[in-house]
Amino acid sequence: MKHMTDDSARRETRGLWLGLLGVVIFALTLPMTRLATGTVDAPQLSPWFVTFGRAALAGGLSALYLLAVRAPWPQAAQRGPLLLSLAGNAIGYPLLLGWALRHVTASHAAVITALLPLGTAAAAAWLMHQRARLGFWVFAGLGSALVAAYSVLRAAQMGHGFGLTWADALLLGAVVAASLGYVAGAKVTASLGAEKVISWVCVMALPITLPGAWLTWPEHAIGLSSWLALLYVGVFSMWAGFFAWFRGLSMGGPLRVSQTQLLQPFISILAAWPLLGESPDAMTLGFALAVVATVFMGRRMTTPGEKRP
Repeated sequence: MKHMTDDSARRETRGLWLGLLGVVIFALTLPMTRLATGTVDAPQLSPWFVTFGRAALAGGLSALYLLAVRAPWPQAAQRGPLLLSLAGNAIGYPLLLGWALRHVTASHAAVITALLPLGTAAAAAWLMHQRARLGFWVFAGLGSALVAAYSVLRAAQMGHGFGLTWADALLLGAVVAASLGYVAGAKVTASLGAEKVISWVCVMALPITLPGAWLTWPEHAIGLSSWLALLYVGVFSMWAGFFAWFRGLSMGGPLRVSQTQLLQPFISILAAWPLLGESPDAMTLGFALAVVATVFMGRRMTTPGEKRP
């Protein structure tokens, strides 16, 4: 029994580390997407093209991978979650994010999308019928409250208000889309494998993304940095990052691993320093440490996923 407990603990720890790797990859998505789309005043690639182009690029890589490993076609019961993951992760999240980042900075988007942990946990409770002790929700709420407080203080420092703008509504929609997609993918990771889940999602999206990319191909000159940013979000954000993320969710449990997403806004803000010239300050680092503490305590308060009778 002790051996089984030790194996379970090691599996959960590996799941958390894989989840954290996925979070680091995804955290760069915000500044990279802003580099790809540009701003309203200096537009580069359109959000439509970024959405279709990154998924089409990942779809090509996915097709090569699935052929190389001779993966069988998904079974009927697996196609529903894959389609939901397609709608949320391949189309909904990048499209809403891309339009929002035309109007707000990557740092602003980072603090709004910090709601992903609660969104993913709520989606897990709904789609996978998982439960956690009250303490988990308390610390999850505390972590999100810290993120919200950080966003308000940061906005006050910069002399801007923090109302729910149109761009904020798009970002909240992106949170909902990503949360549903994450958990839907995690539902079939145990049977398909993390690599095959995201690969099938991207391949199943090709009938939409290939013609979409062709129809939205840019008609004006695009800077090299925007093309490189598109390459990153296509190869890493849309494909390789999910290898780690879906496997982490499956091994460590969506309720536990989703809390590592609380670190994502701070990683995004730090990454935006060299990429976009937004330098972090002591307040950012202080809130990051506080959020890490809530992640740790929240993990201690979780219980294994249970099926409701």
